[in-house]
Amino acid sequence: MTMKLALSIFRPLSLVLIISALSSQLFAQSENEQSPVDGVSFRFVESNGITMRIAEMGKSGPLLLLAHGWPESWYSWRHQIVSLANAGYRVVAPDMRGFGESEAPPNVDDYDVMHTSADLVGILDALGEETAVLVGHDWGAIVAWQTVLLNPTRFTALINMSVPYRGRPAQSAMERMTQSAGDNFHYIVYHNEPGGVAEAEYDANPRGLISHVYLGIAANSETLPPKVTDPLRSAGGWIDRLGAPIRLPDWLTENDLNYIVSQFEKAGFRGGVNYYRNFHRNWVITEHLADEKISIPTLFIAGEEDFVIGGSTKEQLTASMSGVVEDLRDVVLIPDTGHWVQQEAPGETTAAMLKFLNGL
Repeated sequence: MTMKLALSIFRPLSLVLIISALSSQLFAQSENEQSPVDGVSFRFVESNGITMRIAEMGKSGPLLLLAHGWPESWYSWRHQIVSLANAGYRVVAPDMRGFGESEAPPNVDDYDVMHTSADLVGILDALGEETAVLVGHDWGAIVAWQTVLLNPTRFTALINMSVPYRGRPAQSAMERMTQSAGDNFHYIVYHNEPGGVAEAEYDANPRGLISHVYLGIAANSETLPPKVTDPLRSAGGWIDRLGAPIRLPDWLTENDLNYIVSQFEKAGFRGGVNYYRNFHRNWVITEHLADEKISIPTLFIAGEEDFVIGGSTKEQLTASMSGVVEDLRDVVLIPDTGHWVQQEAPGETTAAMLKFLNGL
């Protein structure tokens, strides 16, 4: 073997070894990262072909698996993890794929509901658990509804927040939203624009996006008037359509905001936005679930002021879901609370969860 040939072989190999060593070092540093919540620890598990970070507390008791939404992370469950673990449960809250310290696959299709559902089941497998109670909020709720339909034997009960389930619609939600928006701005349509315009805006100003969105759809927030009031999409992106916070509310401290922002400064926003890019694909690939119903005991929780439920009452939500959720135990609407229900009203949310869990 000539020296030139040897170098051509071993230089790439050396580069691979160096990259592998650096990756291992970064992995170890991340795994040893100190949790900002006392009693909560981190570790990494292999699930469905990717590496996911989980936050956990409680070594015994029934397993509760908590799935967050967008733009969030495991930290959205900071209050519930501690309270539920202290109540005797084993609580695990992953960074969903594409968020926080979990792996972010490159392709848009990698974020469809088949992949995200399999991630949650894979966490059970990695933990050596046959079953769990599944809990979801926002996009985590969307994934959770589908996960229990796809894997009916792996989950014994379901608690979902903010996003109700009414069965598979006759028309793709993405098609309907696009038609309804027309030339006007709609944040979900914006997330589906080609070229990555949404994440480019958000990556350039993570703190602006997080603070504006968190307070913009919370209840009783004090914000400045938005800079952009023209409804046309051509008038701009999303951040300036939401008023900047005048001050933070009691439920979101400066330390909370700093930590949430830091997770997106590390991971970027592309992974989370890719969930929205699968709205239509999810509708297509779940056609076989059109007649399936959720049969396990289910609790639905939302803030009364949550824009997602659009002012619906408990009676209206119960009626709309009961046809496809056969064992809907309760619908709990928390007054003076917006979209971030488990953060805005942690005590009321956890109390509703424990009441449901104690009745199983």
